[in-house]
This record gives sequence, C-alpha cells and structure tokens, in this order.
Amino acid sequence: MGSNMAENHPVGFRWPMQAKERGATIIHVDPRFSRTSAVADLYVPIRPGSDIAFLGGLINYVLTHDKWFKEYVIAYTNASSIVSDDYVDAEDNGGLFSGYDPKSGSYDNASWAYSGPPQEAKEDASAHTGHGMEGTSPAKHRPARDETLQHPRSVFQILKHHYARYTPEMVERVCGTPQSLFLQVAEVLTRNSGRERTSAICYAVGWTQQSYGAQIIRAAGILQLLLGNIGRPGGGIMALRGHASIQGSTDVPTLFDLLPGYLPHPAAFKGDDTLERYMRESAVRGGYWSNLPKFMVSLLKAWYGDAATAENEFGYQWIPKLTGDHSHISTSAAMADGKVKGFVVFGQNPANGSAHAGLQRRALTQLDWMVAIDLYETETAAFWYAAPEGWKPADIKTEVFLLPSAGPPEKDGTFTNTQRLLQFHDKAVDPPEDARSDLWFLYHLGRRLKELYSGSTNPRDQGLLNLTWDYLPGRPNPEWRIKDEPSDEKVLMEINGYTVADGKQLPDFERLKADGSTACGVWIYSGVFPGPEKNMARRRTRSPDNDVNPEWGFAWPGNRRILYNRASAVVGRLCGQVDRQGCPGFPCQESARYAREGAGQRDRPALGVGSLHAQSRRSRLALRPQRAQRRPTPHALRTAGVTALERAVRAAGQPGGQAISTKGQCHQSAWRSRLPLHRHHLPGDRAVHLRRDVSLEQLAE
Repeated sequence: MGSNMAENHPVGFRWPMQAKERGATIIHVDPRFSRTSAVADLYVPIRPGSDIAFLGGLINYVLTHDKWFKEYVIAYTNASSIVSDDYVDAEDNGGLFSGYDPKSGSYDNASWAYSGPPQEAKEDASAHTGHGMEGTSPAKHRPARDETLQHPRSVFQILKHHYARYTPEMVERVCGTPQSLFLQVAEVLTRNSGRERTSAICYAVGWTQQSYGAQIIRAAGILQLLLGNIGRPGGGIMALRGHASIQGSTDVPTLFDLLPGYLPHPAAFKGDDTLERYMRESAVRGGYWSNLPKFMVSLLKAWYGDAATAENEFGYQWIPKLTGDHSHISTSAAMADGKVKGFVVFGQNPANGSAHAGLQRRALTQLDWMVAIDLYETETAAFWYAAPEGWKPADIKTEVFLLPSAGPPEKDGTFTNTQRLLQFHDKAVDPPEDARSDLWFLYHLGRRLKELYSGSTNPRDQGLLNLTWDYLPGRPNPEWRIKDEPSDEKVLMEINGYTVADGKQLPDFERLKADGSTACGVWIYSGVFPGPEKNMARRRTRSPDNDVNPEWGFAWPGNRRILYNRASAVVGRLCGQVDRQGCPGFPCQESARYAREGAGQRDRPALGVGSLHAQSRRSRLALRPQRAQRRPTPHALRTAGVTALERAVRAAGQPGGQAISTKGQCHQSAWRSRLPLHRHHLPGDRAVHLRRDVSLEQLAE
C-alpha cells in the first residue's frame, strides 16, 4: 500500500518477485493500476486518502474473527496495559477523544496515559520520542496490566471497541473497494500470518506524504502486531525509501523531534529543564535504550568539545527545547499565518510534493525571504512567478534566493539505504560554476555565523559559538577546483566517535561513556570509522558464502545486518510452544537459520533478547529483522536477457496485457505498451486476480 514499488523501487522489488516465484502472494492496494499492480496476484482499488479506513477494516476483521496471535499479543505488545480512568474514546465522545480543547483545536493528551505508578514528569502520550521508544512505553512506566485482556480499559478492549465500526460495509462506502474483494485481502493476509507464517507490509510516500501519514503507519503497526508480524523473519512494516539516503536523513536526522541516533529531542512541555531530568525521563529501565545517558553525553561532547563539561551539563542548556508540534505540516500552517519569516529548503519541493500543495504555495507568499538549494529550479523556487494560481510577481513580498547544489557524482559522501547500510561514494567531477555540495553550504554558513556572532556574551548565542567546526581537510585535493570543500571523512570520523583524552577513534558504541570521556556524533553509526584510514563504508568485499555480505559497507548498529528485538526466536525452542516466560516459539528450522546467519556476522557480542530496539518483553515493538541478500534479478523485472522459459503474466480482462516478452528479449517499447497502467483500463469487474489460473485458496496457501 502507498507505493508503486515495481517502478519506484525496482532494486528492492526484485525480492518480492523472488518470493512470488517461490509461491508467495503479492497484494497491491492502490488508487492507480500500475506496473506493481500488473505483477501482483491481487490488485485492490481504493479511493485516495482512505487508507486508514481500509486498514481499520482489516483490524476489525482480525479482532472479530479471532485471527489475532494470542500468545504473541500478550507477551510482546501493550495490549494488556490498563489505560487511565480519565480516558474517553472517540466512539463514546461524539467523535472526539478526551482532552480536546475546541479553542486551540488541539488535544491535551494527559488522559491517554497508562494507569499505574505516578510519574515524575508530565507524559506526552502521543509523542514520537525515539526509534522504538514511545512517550508512554510500558517498559518505561510499568503500567497496571491484565493478561486476560478482559479489563474494559485494557488497550485490547479499547482497540476492539474503537474499531468495531470499521465493517466491510464501511470499507466499501469509504474506500470504494467491493466488500468481496476486501474480504479476500483479509482472508489471504490472516491465513498467511500467525505462528507458522508471516506477512510484510511495504509503503512509501503514498502514505508518508498524506496529512495523516503517521496515523496510517500506526494503523499498519496495530494490524501487524495483532497478527504477530513484527520482529519475526518475513514480517514487518517496510518503509520504501524514495532516495538513496532518506534512511540517513532520519538517522542523523532531519526530524524536528529527534536528535541524531533517534534520541528524543528535549522538550519544554515535558519538563526537560535539566540534563539529569531529561536522561532520567527519556531512558528506559530495560534493553539497550537504558544506555541513553552514554549516547546523549557523548553527542554533546561531539558538538561542543572542550566547552562541554560536567559543570555546565555538557552544554545541554544550549540545545533549543521543543515547545510543541514543529513538524512540516504545522510549520507550513504557521507560515501561512505569517508567523514564520524565513525558510531554507534543501532538496525538498513542498510547492509540488507536500500535502496540500496549494496551502504550501500560499504559505511561501507570506515569508520575508526563502532560500532554495537544489539541482534545478523547482516549483518551490519558482512559486513567485510560475505558480498555477497565476500570481503576479509584483504582488509577492517574498525575496527568493536559488543556490545551485552539486549532484552525487560531484561530491564525496555516504548513502544510507533502506537496509541501514552506509556506502561511501567518491567525487568524480567538480560541480559546474557556482554549484556547491550541501556540506559546503552548511559548513560555510556555520563558519560565517560563528564569525558574525564572535564576541557575543548573550547566553542564547553560546551554543553556536561553542560548536566544534573543524572540518576543512589538512591538504585540499589538488585534483579539484574547489579548495575550501569540507572533508566528508572528517565529519564521518566525528560521527563515529573518539576518546576525548587522546582523540582515538572508537571501535563501536559499546565503548561510549556518560562521564564526558567519549564523543560521538551519531551513536548508531559508531564503528563505521574505527581507526585512521579505516572507513568501513568504503568496503566493497563480497562474501560468496554469506548472503548478508558483512564486509560490504557498514550497517548500523555495529555492522549487524539482521536485527532482532524481544520477539525473536530462541534457537532450540520447540516449534509452536511458549516458554515459561511467555515467549512464543517460532518454527525451529527458520529460527535456527536466521540465528545462524546473524551469528556469522563478525565476531561481536550479541545484543541479546533484551536488545537494541525493544525496551523489554512488555514493550511495543520497534523494528523488523532485515536480510540483505544478493540474488539474481527476477525474470519479471529484467530489461534484457529474459529466458524463453519465463511465463508471461496476463492481467485479467487485459487482452495482450503481458508483463514481459520472451525469445530472450524484453524491448522497452513492448514493456511500456503491454502493461496496463491506469484505473480506467480495468474491466467492469475491476480485475480481481491477475493470474486467472490461481484460486483464492491457492493464493492463501
């Protein structure tokens, strides 16, 4: 859902195609019939913007038909946690949850917290406070629980009550999807989930770019947790990154509520007024996140160097504190109201690509100035004279600056892709004329600002003035025209981390300390540059006997190519049983295979079952295990050399709708002309199955 994977993520889509060749079922739910639809086993049309209703219908189906994985849900989710007595669901409150303030149009979500021991600080029950860390995590707060799941205020019962109205009839009315087709999806998905099987959900900007994209993804998380499809081989919710380093953009990050490495950003409304209180409230009592103080102090030392001491809380007070929702949508709304004066746009095109593009363009007209840094003049950069609204340039008060940036071949740097793999790439050619790399712009902007504010004694300026900012290379590369280009590898070395006393690079994040003796820019990346001239992201060594290729690039954390959380299988556990600690067992052969592959990755200590991305057995789960493998490109996606043995896929009701041609060739013109691409190409029955020779029962097997 929310993606056209075959066209927009063709490298990744070869894995679903490999799975299909081995008997897996591909379901594509999308408003548009695309190439992904053409090779799917089941195409399901849906109205734009109705994804939550569709997912809600699946959740209701799972609950009402008793298809949820009981042992898994009790052991690994917050279903048994008891919610506060003050909570009132929207079903019982005229469509609004408790805590709604009609004057501000926002929620005070204090009533949404768990029932249990009193908390030292106010909770933000809806906050995204870190990767796998929720503002009211059961692992953090130890709420009251009812493992029978019968308590009326248990998360499970509240969930059942809330989703009861998401019936197949409602799905058809809201989504436009025929009930029979929706029920086929529900049946196939639930048959392929549970103790012996898992299913994955893949999404992309078709979800994230919607105004309520986060809620769509959370609904998918609820569905997958009910089915036991999180933290197990073959399951998960995979974000299909639309750019070579979008994963890196969230790791480092560009998200307003996170610091590098998914540390929660300090917030005034959470009472994060001191470093001690922030670390106490943000850290969890179990799992690797209990080491958060080490990560935070090391980050502050990397940022502020010698100026960060224990006496000044390592510069913690220099970090601006969140005062509310500063996300892109909220900022755009504030911009439209004239509350934002300036806007710097890096590699983004909100006038065309963000939710409610019309509002985005109107918001740009209320700025005093805007800087657009991109490879070419985007719709955002040209809004003042080329907007579809037809505004007169003389009526636009915004002063616009367009700065040309360098493309990937014109600069050094790293890509971090969907599988958490860092790969360093080298500059091949100088950028033309005045074009510069993103790093050049940021470094020299920071340098000039530090010069401009030098000598200031204003407390608010000290964070800027104390930033470590030594990224120019010792010797500029004589091969290149631009001599003041910062060194990407110097930045990466700071990101990796070092010991403060002697400046030696750290081998991994396990060496980080909370006493100020270590510095590390992004703790999850520690180990990528463990010593001089040891840039692990440069590695390009293939491992024919190891599918995960552990010597190719560097995967965070600790070069682990497969991540487990608390729902992971224990090797040797009996198939289909549950141990005395409430841990569901999984098929032994599958468990042993994954554990064997994970154990073969470098000689490092394992994180263990209470691992990096889950706080405890009772916490909400965070990440799926991932496998980075090399396999041949599937036949259905090859642009040449397709074997004559490959069977062409024919779309139902589409005469000549072959996905590929045979005879060893797949011509571009034939590829484009033979695939049905648009919804209006569909016949009246809306093409339920793309393979007429396969029944629903066979798809579910």
